[in-house]
This record gives sequence, C-alpha cells and structure tokens, in this order.
Amino acid sequence: MVEQCVSNGPERKTVAKNGRKERKKTETQRRTSDRIKSRQREEKEHLVRKRVQILDGQEDKGNPRKRSNVNATEEEKEKEVAMAERMVNQVLGSTEVQKEVTLGDASGAGGALPDKSATVKVKDTLRLFNKFYLQLVQEEELRCAKAKVDKKVSQGSKKFLKGSKKSADKSKKEKPSEDGDKKKAKRPDLKAITKMFEANATMYPEKRIGDLPGISVGHRFYSRAEMVAVGFHSHWLNGIDYMGQSYRKGVYHNYTFPLAVAIVISGMYEDDLDNAEDVIYTGQGGHDLTGNKRQIRDQKLERGNLALKNCVEQCVPVRVVRGHECASSYCGRVYTYDGLYKVVQYWAEKGLSGFTVFKYRLRRLEGQPILTTNQVQFSYGRVPQSVAEIRGLVCEDISGGQEDVPIPATNLVDDPPVAPSGYTYCKSLQIAKNVKLPANVSGCNCQGTCVDPRTCACAKLNGSDFPYVQINGGRLIEARAVVFECGPSCGCGPGCVNRTSQRGIKHRLEVFRTPKKGWAVRSWDFIPSGAPVCEYIGALVRTEDTDHVCENNYIFDIDCLQTMRGLGGRERRLGDVSVSAINSFDGDDQKSESVPEFCIDAGSTGNIARFINHSCEPNLFVQCVLSSHHDVKLARVMLFAADNIPPMQELTYDYGYALDSVSGPSGKIKQMPCYCGAADCRKRLF
Repeated sequence: MVEQCVSNGPERKTVAKNGRKERKKTETQRRTSDRIKSRQREEKEHLVRKRVQILDGQEDKGNPRKRSNVNATEEEKEKEVAMAERMVNQVLGSTEVQKEVTLGDASGAGGALPDKSATVKVKDTLRLFNKFYLQLVQEEELRCAKAKVDKKVSQGSKKFLKGSKKSADKSKKEKPSEDGDKKKAKRPDLKAITKMFEANATMYPEKRIGDLPGISVGHRFYSRAEMVAVGFHSHWLNGIDYMGQSYRKGVYHNYTFPLAVAIVISGMYEDDLDNAEDVIYTGQGGHDLTGNKRQIRDQKLERGNLALKNCVEQCVPVRVVRGHECASSYCGRVYTYDGLYKVVQYWAEKGLSGFTVFKYRLRRLEGQPILTTNQVQFSYGRVPQSVAEIRGLVCEDISGGQEDVPIPATNLVDDPPVAPSGYTYCKSLQIAKNVKLPANVSGCNCQGTCVDPRTCACAKLNGSDFPYVQINGGRLIEARAVVFECGPSCGCGPGCVNRTSQRGIKHRLEVFRTPKKGWAVRSWDFIPSGAPVCEYIGALVRTEDTDHVCENNYIFDIDCLQTMRGLGGRERRLGDVSVSAINSFDGDDQKSESVPEFCIDAGSTGNIARFINHSCEPNLFVQCVLSSHHDVKLARVMLFAADNIPPMQELTYDYGYALDSVSGPSGKIKQMPCYCGAADCRKRLF
C-alpha cells in the first residue's frame, strides 16, 4: 500500500483521519513567509513596469522588435498589461509547489527560495511560448469567424440589392475588402517569438558554443519557433545558426568569426547525405524555396557557409538537429537534438542541379548518448500498432468498453504479472446520497457553436473570453482560477469549443506497472499542450464522511474555492470571475478555509486518473471546470497537458503536499520518499 501512496494518490489527498485533522493545525506552514512574498511581489512589479514601458515606447526605441503600437487604445494597452502580468507569473514560476519548497526540505534549506534547474527553466520557457502561441491562434480563429459572418451579411445584402446597376457597381467596389478578409495572417508561432523577444523571455538570448544546459540529446522541439524561443537555434528558417562579428569582444574574442553553433538537417537539400554518425551537409543559399529541393544558383562562401568553414579550421563543434515528418506538430515536423558534431572537412563541387554548392563533412563526437533518431519514438520505446504487439499485456481494456478508446494494462515488473484490481471502473461521478447537486443554470443562447465571446453568456463568465482554441480538438490556453463551460441549458451543440473538457478520453492511454511507483499511465499518442487528458472520477462525497477512513490514498479534495482565494498557501490563479455563488463565500469561515467541503473518493470506484503518478516536475496540471452549475465547491476536476507530451512518456501531475504536513495516528509527522526522478525533485512526497 505504501508504494501506491506514492503512485496513485490525487492532489492534496487524505492519507488518514489524523492526517486530515493535523492539516488544520499546519495550514500556516503552507504559507510562504512575508519576506519571500515581498521579494516575489517586487520582482513582479519591476517586470510589469518594464513591460508597460515597452508598450508605451519608452524603452529600447532603437530596437524595432520592441516598439509598441503608439496608436493603441487604452483598453488595448490594459489588455496587454494584463497579459504581461500573467506572463510574469509564468516566467517567475511562482507555483504552489515552489511556495511549499520555501518551507524547507529534508536537507534543511532554511526557507530560501531555491534556484530552478536549467531543465525546469527550459520547460517554463516553452510553456510561455505555447501560451503566447495559443493566444495568437485564438485571435486568428476569432478573426476568421468574424470574416465568415461578415461575408454572410455581405452576401445577404447583395441578394437584396440584386438587379440594380447601382448595387452591382457597389458590389465590385466591395470585392477587394472581402478578399482582404480572406488574407492569411502572419503565422501565430512567429508572432509568439516576437512576444518572447519583447518580454526578454528567451532562455538563451546570447548564442553559445556546444551543449546548452537543460537541453539534452534526444530533446524534441515541435517547431523551429520553439528552438528560437529557448535560443537553441536563432532563426526559424535558416539551416545554419552562427555567431557574427558582434561576438568578437565577448568571451569568444579569441575566435575568428563568423562561427557556426548549430545546424538543422531536414532533407531540404538534394545534395545532403545523412548517415547518422557521419553527415555530408550542404551549405546554404541558391536553393529553390518552392520545396522541390532544387538548386537554382551557385552558393557563395559567406554567412553560414563561411561560419562552418571557420569551424573546420578552429575545431569548433556544432549542435545538430534533425527534422522528421510529424502529423501531430502544427508545422508538420518534429525536430530532435542529436548531439555535437565536429566539422572535419569542407569543399566546393558541382551539385546535382549543376550549380556550385559547398559541402561539409560532420562526424558525431564520441561519449554522447546513443543516436537513435531514425525512429521518431526513440527514447520512450516503440508505440504498439496492435494488441498483439503489446508486451506484458495483463488486461486489454480496464474500462471494460466504457471508454471510446480501450485502455490496456501492462506489467513487466511483477512475477507472475498481475492486473490492476481492488476497484470498479466508472467513467462518470458517483454522487453520494447526502450530496445534492445544484440545479442547472441558464446557459447561453448561441446556436450550433459559440462564436462571439462578447455575446456568449458563458464566455462572459470567463471575462468575455473563450478559454479554449479549436485546434487539435480543443486546447486550454492557460490554467485559470476556474473555467466556465457551456452546459445542458445552452443553445450550442456538442461541437462547441467551450465544451472541450466534456468529450471524454480521446488519446490512446495505457496503464503500466513500474518498479517503485506502482501503477502509472502513459499515452501512445502525442498530446499537445493545453489538451484535456481526463477527468478525475470517483465517488463525490462530503469530506467529513471520509475522516473515519484510514490509508485511503485516492481522495481528491475539491479545493477550487481555496485556490481562487489563495488560501492555505495555494498559488492564486489569475482570471476574471464574477459569479454570485463565488462572491457570497464567507471568507471568515475557518472550516471552509482549512478543509474543502467536498472531495472525490476514487478508492473503490474510479477511472484511469486514479493511476496517474505524482511528479515534482509534472507534465499535467489540474483545472477546475463548471458547466451545469456554478458551485465551485462541487467543480469538476480535469487534468490538462502542461507541455507538448511525446508518445510513451509517463503522465504526471503534482499532488501538492506540503512537506511535513501529514501525521500518523500517534501525531508523529509522516514522511514519504518521492521517486519521480525529476531534476528538481523534492525527494519527499510529504
């Protein structure tokens, strides 16, 4: 049972009756010290002021990338500032977990806020990029929806005025503006890069030779723009990234410039020859950009070509990234970092198209992780293509056909192998007899699907905004205090974007046995950031009814209200929420502050969420959702992807325990080791 406490317990789970009572006494320990809070507040205010100055054109006026729209309205500037505040929260990484870490760890850190590892900083940077990207996708979706509505109105007007020469002339004059609505906007991923530059939020703004901390061999980027966002490769189109003459006065003053630091091999040049460990790489320039890989002119020994030549002469290695076709990526490719290569030789020759090209021979440096990039699913194992290919299969579908997608279970650890047991699978909440759900609230009057957030009643509850975007079947732009979705009384249908979390499990998930953490969950499919994974399902009960239960490690407190209020040391999420049921909450109610009134018990009945493990660096996050009613104490608990999650990677979220917050029956503080293996692991679950 101990191992399952590590592996299968939900966020803020109750370990025992005394543990729950003791938590009331230790709530003050969950709060960050005033000194730490003050320092975080000052850092936020400084960055927000800096961002506002950029928006007003008061800073970096010589840099066109940082100029703001001087003609922007006050409302637009306020929105930009609000977005900047959210961005600052993300950049600072002021999460609940980090606040809890400030309380001290097993080594007696003394309450100091620890520095994040490079791995975590890279992850945070990519999360910020993905948030900007989804915000810009939403703008484009709304623009296209408005253009579609305007087109219908315009067509209706034309029919009404048909037959009149005057109306015909007017129609001709209006045609260019209609075509203008169809004009494709700038790519959201490239616009997101601009926002990263404006916020000074790139991980490595200055170019470096060699490996970059936090980005190990095998790391996957789901677009060239992601590489630019972290500073791994500074251009979204050029294959060769190099240092220019501006680096002569820095730490690399002894080198001759330009000097290459990274290249991308993506099969775009007909003269390339990739033998994995040994590569013949074609220089840049003279290429037909239509995609047929043909050269149309001679290449010149300048810029990136000269930079690679200088690498030969100065024995400087370069980072090599390979691009593979990938249907899951919005750019159609996934890019893997395959390590450092030495540029050993260069020459010029006539290419296949008859034009001069520069060739470079690169050899992979020894002592690096084994190169297996030929298979896109490389570091986490191969995805099975059928049931017959599943190794260690102990159950073909733990849901017994209840889910639209079967959920197999595998066990390569136990001898003899056993299947998950001791519970009944269910895909919907089981309501206790003494729990009464509120009546359905009146919904929006939208028809078919919700389009305009200014008129949709449900969107107004989200601050006149839709929390989701349509792409990839619906993705949440960012974590919120609470998400209001359309419900049973709304006029829209099941395809509405504001019902994203209600569509059930869509990814191919697998429950598998681990050596130390009990059962775990992974996906066979790529899961994009912001995509819903599953709901936490079990029996919806009153918290007080679980006090007599000992060692139930599957209880999930519905603490949406506490999170919104920032109670008990929880990080208060941003979001515009104004509902009477929320505003009427009595903040002086000590009982409500200390322990949520309701919880979900997945001990005897539940879905796949009960098997998802804890991690100190999770790839999922918890989001409370309201749809049929607006009582936050009874909100639905959803798990969303925090990152772009590659196939066969274990799915995890943070259980949110404060260290030294759990006591046994005798009152003695209990400790549980953590086996998540994260770079910044706290070493203890509680």
